[in-house]
Amino acid sequence: MHKKNIHAIILARGGSKGIKNKNLILINKKPLIYWSIKHSLESKKISETWVSSDNKNILNVAKKYGAKIIIRPKKLATDKATSDKAWEHAIKFISKFNKIDYVVGIQPTSPIRAKNDFDEALKKKFNKNYDSMFSANDFETFFTWSIKNKKVIPKYNINRRPRRQELGKTILENGSFYIFNARLFLKYKVRLFGKIGFYLMKKYRGFQIDTPEDAYFINSIFKNYLK
Repeated sequence: MHKKNIHAIILARGGSKGIKNKNLILINKKPLIYWSIKHSLESKKISETWVSSDNKNILNVAKKYGAKIIIRPKKLATDKATSDKAWEHAIKFISKFNKIDYVVGIQPTSPIRAKNDFDEALKKKFNKNYDSMFSANDFETFFTWSIKNKKVIPKYNINRRPRRQELGKTILENGSFYIFNARLFLKYKVRLFGKIGFYLMKKYRGFQIDTPEDAYFINSIFKNYLK
């Protein structure tokens, strides 16, 4: 059977609006980026773990914890630069030295994952023959409202308030990680394409850190729930 060359690529730029040096803040006494590197290195299916960054401190920390590094151009590390462009750069860089069939695209702002999340997601990807996948949480959409021109507009019939059971099931991309075929990614230039699947995670495992309050909340989960 053909060996699958699966590379994890963690995107960790230096700039951050919500928290200064966000990828290096301490979460459960370790730099935030440590957790994604750890989860990737623990995988039995991932061949190599890479960190793409424009920041020397982040790259040094990444090397310390066992990841290989990719120096990202500054133009791909601005607020307007997309993750897809950074993954494209990383794939082309890795391809110079290694065969790369599939990518686990990891975002380090989600530090809580189960030990086997990556391997279980990859197992599902190959069993279902998905071209791309995203990690997800259950999402309750009942009684939601939109705001337009400073007015609130219900997204449900307020004259016939639905029961929860009638609303069906919705899932939300939680941004923790994506899985995609590297060759097709370079063709389509986006992370989700073709036959798309999802990997469902428990809600607390998909929580992202964007603000100091988020970091406090995640540290509390580590301290009080994940002992």
